[in-house]
Amino acid sequence: MKAKTILPAMLATLMLSSCQGGTRIYDFKALSNNEEEVDFSSYKGKVLLIVNTASKCGFTPQYEGLEALYRKYKGEGLVVVGFPCDQFGHQEPGSNDEIAEFCQLNYGVSFPLMSKIEVNGEQADPIFRWLYTEKPFAGFGEGETAKFMDQMLARTDPEYASNPDIKWNFTKFLVNRKGEVVARFEPTVTPEQIDGQIKALL
Repeated sequence: MKAKTILPAMLATLMLSSCQGGTRIYDFKALSNNEEEVDFSSYKGKVLLIVNTASKCGFTPQYEGLEALYRKYKGEGLVVVGFPCDQFGHQEPGSNDEIAEFCQLNYGVSFPLMSKIEVNGEQADPIFRWLYTEKPFAGFGEGETAKFMDQMLARTDPEYASNPDIKWNFTKFLVNRKGEVVARFEPTVTPEQIDGQIKALL
């Protein structure tokens, strides 16, 4: 199934679930890196770490930490899911095949990669619309990198922080075994820093 047909189906599912209340990650579907349909209900009972990724970003080395978390905890029920996105600084220009090859060769990525998507705007994937609605942006935290990100985004949009959406590559959402979003981590938070919170859910 191609993106043109799966998107309306996902939107319909989201609308129906919203009317019924209690939307969870299991209500969504997406396309894998090789464009096969992935029903997130297949992840029931798992802890998910969902990340929008990019191959040419200053945060790209976080692939290594994400893979390390996946290998460390996959036996206990963790699944890391990467969604490549080219909306931030044109830092994911490649095709799905090129992205998969880059991730495998440079970081040994073995966790699931989805097809490239948009996470903000009119064409935003319904999964990310749901994720950032559940856990809106709450700041980049402390430190020099956080300060840099804030200043960079504020130059183009002084009100950027009031919008709940995704601000940059490698924003991470933690989903518990019930399919509920329990935490959001900005790219300024490394995978290593969230090890404890993942372990607590397993």
